[in-house]
This record gives sequence, C-alpha cells and structure tokens, in this order.
Amino acid sequence: MFRRLSQWTLDWSRSRHAEWALGAVSFAESSFFMIPAEVIFVPMCLTRPERALRYGVIAAVMSVLGGIFGWCIGYFAFDLIARPVLTFYNGMDAFERLKQATGNGTILLMLITSGLAHIPPMKVVTILAGALSFNLPLFILAAIIARAAKFMALGWALKTYGPALAAVIQRRLATFAVVAIMAGAVLWLAFQFIRG
Repeated sequence: MFRRLSQWTLDWSRSRHAEWALGAVSFAESSFFMIPAEVIFVPMCLTRPERALRYGVIAAVMSVLGGIFGWCIGYFAFDLIARPVLTFYNGMDAFERLKQATGNGTILLMLITSGLAHIPPMKVVTILAGALSFNLPLFILAAIIARAAKFMALGWALKTYGPALAAVIQRRLATFAVVAIMAGAVLWLAFQFIRG
C-alpha cells in the first residue's frame, strides 16, 4: 500500500501542474489547511532535484503570503472565518489558552517554531497573531526568515542528496512511514503536554 501511494505521489509530482499545486498547498497550509506543504514539496524535489531550490522559493513565498492571509483572517474576520475553522479542527480551546497566555515575544517565538517545525500549527499562529493585532511588518519578517530558512535548507538537502535519498526511501518506505507516524505522535503528545 505504501509503495503504491509513494509511486502515485511521485508520478503526480512530475505533472505540469505540480508547481501550482505546491504554491496552493503552501499558501493554504499557513492559513487554514491541515496538510503541510512538505507532503508535496519533498516528492517534487526527489523527482526533479535540479529544481529543488526553485520549489523552495515557491513554497516559501506562497507560505508567507498564506501567513499574511491567516493574519488578515484573525485581524479582520475572526468570528466570521477563524472561529468556524478552529472549531472544525477542535482547536478553539487551544487557541483561547494561547491567546490568554501570549505576548509579542511568545508570538514571535511561535512564528519561528511553527514556521520551521509546525509546532504549533502555522495556521493557528497566523490567525492568533492577527487576532492579537501583532505588528504586521514584524510578522512578515519572522515568517520570511522561518519559511525561507526551512524550505531553502530542505530544498538544498534534497538537491544535494536527493537521488541517494530517494533510492533509500523506496527500499525502506514502510519503515520510514512507521517512523514518521511515531515521530508525529511524539511531537503531538509533547505539544499537548507543554500547552497544559
């Protein structure tokens, strides 16, 4: 099953629409979508390692623009848009706790950690920053630093080591999937513990 899913993803990442899809997922992930851009970014870079840095720029730029959109949702349309989205993802309680315990320094730190590692999810931080009227130019600068650093470093690594990495992943895909699921579960539990 994992091998078929991997092959489908790799085949799709060769599509002429792959860059548009990467941009759309990167934008949406920073404002309202649950799936991280790496789900499409990594297979695209493994399929076309010579374009990895180009993909990194697309993902970073669209992620920052999506973050600005998330900030606008929090600032201008919290009750109309953000509250239903957070309620749908069962994130309203966490959002309220973060809102009560958050100052500018905490928002800045969360922008960096969510931009680099999705902890907490980027969409929560962008909406929270808007809802708290966090300084927009500082928000944009932090998002650029975190997202550009992440996608460009990942793109460079995949460009440099991509073919060898792709061969290893194809041979050990089930192991990688189990490890990724376990790591995700551990990170989620750690985040739940930290936030109380």
